[in-house]
Amino acid sequence: MRSIFHKITTGKFGIPVLIIVLAGINWLASLYHTRVDFTNEKRFTLSQPTKKLLKQLDKDIEVDIFLKGEFPSAFKQLANSADETLQEFTEIAGSRLRYKFIAPDEQVDDGSPETYADTLAALGLNAINLKSQLKEGEQQQLVYPAAIVRCDDKMIPVDLYSGDKTVISPAELNSAEALMEYKFADAIEKSVVTTRPMVGYSIGNGEPMGANVEDLAQNVLLKNYDLQTIKINEQPFIPDTFKLLIVVKPTIPFTDEETQKIDQYVMRGGKVLWFIDALNAEVDSLQIKNEVIAYDRGLGLNDLFFKYGVRINPSLIMDLQCDFLPMVVNGNNQMDYLHWNYFPLFESKSDNLIDKNIGLVAGQFVNSIDTVEADGIKKTVLLSSSDNSRVIATPALISGRENSVAPEDDKFKQSGIPAAVLLEGKFESMYKYRASQAMKDSLAKYGEPLLDQCAEDNKMIIVADGDIPLNSMSTDKQLLPMGMNRYTYGTQYQYQFANKEFVQNCLDYLINPYGLTEAKGKDYVLRLLDPKKVDDQRLLWQVTDIAGPIFLVLLFAFIYQWWRKKKYVA
Repeated sequence: MRSIFHKITTGKFGIPVLIIVLAGINWLASLYHTRVDFTNEKRFTLSQPTKKLLKQLDKDIEVDIFLKGEFPSAFKQLANSADETLQEFTEIAGSRLRYKFIAPDEQVDDGSPETYADTLAALGLNAINLKSQLKEGEQQQLVYPAAIVRCDDKMIPVDLYSGDKTVISPAELNSAEALMEYKFADAIEKSVVTTRPMVGYSIGNGEPMGANVEDLAQNVLLKNYDLQTIKINEQPFIPDTFKLLIVVKPTIPFTDEETQKIDQYVMRGGKVLWFIDALNAEVDSLQIKNEVIAYDRGLGLNDLFFKYGVRINPSLIMDLQCDFLPMVVNGNNQMDYLHWNYFPLFESKSDNLIDKNIGLVAGQFVNSIDTVEADGIKKTVLLSSSDNSRVIATPALISGRENSVAPEDDKFKQSGIPAAVLLEGKFESMYKYRASQAMKDSLAKYGEPLLDQCAEDNKMIIVADGDIPLNSMSTDKQLLPMGMNRYTYGTQYQYQFANKEFVQNCLDYLINPYGLTEAKGKDYVLRLLDPKKVDDQRLLWQVTDIAGPIFLVLLFAFIYQWWRKKKYVA
């Protein structure tokens, strides 16, 4: 190699040839290059759905990140993570995607006196007020851990850190970094997609239509999809223009004609998201009479669900892992907040993308689910009870007096009782052998043959609680988000559960064309230092870090001198 290099550089055209070769190598490296991700969880490897989205970009995307300036270390790390993520994006999207960091107090480029902070506030992105103590006094600084994705005339806000703390814990930072890819990819998808999937909200069987579905309608469905209501009993069939049908807490039984329409919609590839309260048990009745009788609503869906592979049982889940409810204690009208075993808090023990990394989901008077044999159907439990739970058969008398004494823990010995199931596969029609001629003629009239089975794989989700997607009102008539208990709102027991994230993930999984939920399910392992070892071995590592590099340089110098003497000294 040395002789070849010597010939090239000493020849007549040596230097020009060398320059051309080096330029060619650099040009090829700019076109063809790769990276190797050595992290166990593939932290710096984009998911396939994200790559698919970026490769198909046919419009220019601009991303503004508002984390420019002097911030505490956690916010700097958040900015670095955003930079690294978007660098990976540009590797795939090329010149179609550009990004830059902007200080929130900079003026908008259009020459107006408004700053970017004004735009961020108008988009609903809240600032975090950082306070620091200086010699001159206390200094305040507003930080916007946010970004805006722009395409044509669309502006999609991206909340990079959803908390409001001035000090971000390592766990919170880790969670924010894990969601970074999904949040940017989701915003890019919304900015380039011109048509949104149409979702049908079923009405006509007692489904709620008031303020208690405001959060679901405004902040989930209308925000991401084209939403229309549909009365199944008034339609000859459910149109295929609906990519998904959502059925929320029906109270009026479904007729055989209605279940047939839903069944055939599924056979044609339609997705269904069910939130079903099979039992009539409402907390409002408990508050009035201090007791409620839970009994079967008789919704007429049992045969349909059984054919698809699940059975919603006429029983209630009780769990020691549960939310609070104000109760009268000591028999003298004194109120206290006690754990209410009929308000279970669900977690997922599976590794499914829908409920991975979302936290606890709050339910109220939830039924248990069993999976049953159904050929070709894969069943995945999404929500299940804790290791300390039980079921009670109905009809059952539920009394507020149950919580006046501590529950008998030895009765709560069941574990992982299913409450929500994902079904995937080629569903077989419930009407394969039982369709009447009138039913066939009715479909044929509209050019729709009666199908015995799905032509392609389909999927649906059945949740045995109709309250999960609902929101409530506080005592002062303030609209609360779903997952917020109105009875603990404004108290020390207030907590925002992950109901909205669960519902949104269900919708995304069923009808998102790019399948970006995979990016949402990425795991970032938080590897913290052992504080005891750090304390015990502090001196050792300080000496190693300072003296180690010096020792290596001296060792290399000694070996190099020894080699020169051996080679050149006779």
